[in-house]
Amino acid sequence: MLRVPKYRASLVDPYREHLRKRRTEDPGVPVQHLFEEIKTLGFTGCLNLLHKYINQGRADADRSHISPRRLVRMLLTRPDNLKPEQHELLAKLTAACPEMTQLASGIRDFAPLLTPHTDNTDALTHWIAQVRTADLPHLHAFTRGLDRDIDAVIAGLTLSYSNGPTEGVNTKTKQIARQMHGRAGFTLLRHRILLG
Repeated sequence: MLRVPKYRASLVDPYREHLRKRRTEDPGVPVQHLFEEIKTLGFTGCLNLLHKYINQGRADADRSHISPRRLVRMLLTRPDNLKPEQHELLAKLTAACPEMTQLASGIRDFAPLLTPHTDNTDALTHWIAQVRTADLPHLHAFTRGLDRDIDAVIAGLTLSYSNGPTEGVNTKTKQIARQMHGRAGFTLLRHRILLG
């Protein structure tokens, strides 16, 4: 079951009905216009407060209360691991605007590339071209990063080799060194690494 977050009282609360009515009449109304309207009604807060209030979904009665972090986690989770109600919520949220639909589609298309396969080179080239046609600036920045190190990216997506074990040893060594900080010398650290 999805928990609805508990919000503290806000300066915007008295104007919630006005905001709901205006957003129902004109879903694309700019927040700046809403800000000016409620300011004439006596609102004393700032524009950022109104932005936050609307982004949290507090101005919409029928909008699901979900944090951006939870939405990202649902987008990045394997579809098989999502519960049916999460599938419904994700479908509703990603259909809410064209950018979210494009983002969800881009993530779904990129996920299979993370399993190493020899055909991934062509699939990656196609994915990059597809993402560049979408109006998603953050993904454009991601694709520029892929281009800067394309040889390493292709190696990571096509070869079955991994430096995971090496990274694991580095992490373990750093953890042991942090645990022993200031308590013993190099000899004991060496023994703990070799015998651990």
